[in-house]
Amino acid sequence: MKAFLEKFMGAAKADKFEDKPGINEQLKYRVNALYDLIANIYGSDKLVLRAGKLDALKLMRSEILSKRVLALQKIIFEDAVTDIEPDHEEIPIILDKIEDKISDYLARRSLEDELERKIKEKMNERQEDYLQEIKMQVIKENTGPENAQTLKKLAVLEKLEHKKLSSTAMEFLRPTCFGEIIGQERAVKALLSKLASPFPQHILLYGPPGVGKTTAARLALEAAKNISGTPFVKDAPFIEVNGTTLRWDSREITNPLLGSVHDPIYQGARRDLADSGIPEPKLGLVTDAHGGILFIDEIGEMDPILQNKLLKVLEDKRVFFESTYYDPGDQSIPRYIKKLFDQGAPADFLLIGATTRSPEDINPAIRSRCAEVYFDPLTPGAIKQIVNQAADKLNIGLEDKVAEIISEYTIEGRKAVNILADAYGMSSYRNEETAYEQKKLYICELDIYDVVQTSRLTPYVLYKASSRKETGKIFGLGVTGFIGSVLEIEAITFSARQPQRGNIRFNDTAGSMAKDSVFNAASVIRKLTGEDLNNYDVHINIIGGGRIDGPSAGVAMLLAVLSTIKDYPIPQDIAVTGEVSIQGKIRAVGGIAEKIYGARQAGIKTVFIPAENFSDIPRDIKNIKIIPVSSVEEIIDYIFPNTKFNQSVS
Repeated sequence: MKAFLEKFMGAAKADKFEDKPGINEQLKYRVNALYDLIANIYGSDKLVLRAGKLDALKLMRSEILSKRVLALQKIIFEDAVTDIEPDHEEIPIILDKIEDKISDYLARRSLEDELERKIKEKMNERQEDYLQEIKMQVIKENTGPENAQTLKKLAVLEKLEHKKLSSTAMEFLRPTCFGEIIGQERAVKALLSKLASPFPQHILLYGPPGVGKTTAARLALEAAKNISGTPFVKDAPFIEVNGTTLRWDSREITNPLLGSVHDPIYQGARRDLADSGIPEPKLGLVTDAHGGILFIDEIGEMDPILQNKLLKVLEDKRVFFESTYYDPGDQSIPRYIKKLFDQGAPADFLLIGATTRSPEDINPAIRSRCAEVYFDPLTPGAIKQIVNQAADKLNIGLEDKVAEIISEYTIEGRKAVNILADAYGMSSYRNEETAYEQKKLYICELDIYDVVQTSRLTPYVLYKASSRKETGKIFGLGVTGFIGSVLEIEAITFSARQPQRGNIRFNDTAGSMAKDSVFNAASVIRKLTGEDLNNYDVHINIIGGGRIDGPSAGVAMLLAVLSTIKDYPIPQDIAVTGEVSIQGKIRAVGGIAEKIYGARQAGIKTVFIPAENFSDIPRDIKNIKIIPVSSVEEIIDYIFPNTKFNQSVS
């Protein structure tokens, strides 16, 4: 740096003062050289202006060396306050500091000049590239994100929007009011009663498929809006989703139901947020449903962990978001994102869930927060009514037995409408082929049977009941997925080849509890008649090999075995259900309503149920007799009247 100064100062500064005659002369020469140097740096005019601002102009023009050094000190260090003139010993020290300051400045300016030179060279080299980039930027600003390719794809989409088929038969025939939901008057009333209060409840809808659960839920909100006192406003949303389609990631990367956070690195938050490293919350369906209803069809198929997360939202009525990328102290975060992270998103909605599963399969915590409404299985009469209603909407005529035939092949309203729609298509096709065009389409029995054959349908419920009597055969009742069914149970006994060496054989496919019921029945029979089943080879069979999950067929098996031992015939238009205890008591079982409907569809005239299940009998049940019984003796009085066995028991 000393060599750098000597370039400007020449011989103004010697290595040692002693080599020059007179120290004062050397200092003056050194000060003059510094003034010349700063005049070259700032320019004469600017130097005068700078000295004037710092109150150093008079000092700079003084003949006194100490004053001129003070002026230099003010100018170089921009110090207008200092007014103390340095003494003779301090002048060399101050000059050294001034030279160091000037050296730093000159070095920095030299570096800046070098950088500026290189920048100019680079700009000259890449001038064309820079111009091209500027042109592209101007084009983007003028045209936006569109180009010829994106505009072409947009035109294709808009063209597709103008191509529409007529609505499907299912859409056209879908009920538009509660009055069109057949066979569910009691369930619909219960559903609306849960919404009519100022404090509506979360609801779970149980029932077999195709009976109107989803349709009723769709109509529920509109009906609730027109009921005074309910909290639903006119624009309250109805958000519908299927539980089987709800997918989520355990890392919370995505969760369409509750919402998720897109981090700025891996998940592609909005570009302006990603560039700033800000996570972006994505709101879920629970927030979309805020103030309205969230309907989850097949809620029993949802992931169990997701069900637990939904419970938390139902409790808090808010959704909270978390992210390791969120910095609450970052001032660049938009206020709406800060609000979502700090306070969460509102999610105050009413949950309506529909399921075909049994209540035991639903999360107990969800069940405890919801009112439960059960939709009944559809009877053949309800199916006929649905078919006739659909025919009126389609403006078609039906032969007399068309609705009855359809009712034999399904107990689902949706399936019945599908069969009718298929027959409607066949009728339309036949009308097209005829030489004349009918004014009104007409569906005959042959059209229905054509649909049955092409769709490989089988009768859903066979008419099993009869007016005759049979020994060792009785009808039990079972439930599968809210659908009641009739079980044909038969028994046969033979005297054992050796006393006390008899065997009892039962279906291997039946459940263990059903097999236990056989041994309970053996004890009761021995108590009532004195007969020891160990003296018999007993074979009990469930026709069709059905699995009996539970003890509800205990009474039926007891009566079948008792019938074959005593050779007393059993009427084939009755059915029984109930658990039998070893004391001969008939205990309560589940699914009474479904079992009664199933028995009625099979043509059963009388059903015996446990007296403990009396409150489970449907109030509107018709065309079937229900007899509650408490013990085996009571049911024997009904089934085997005027017999020797009956008299001995009495």
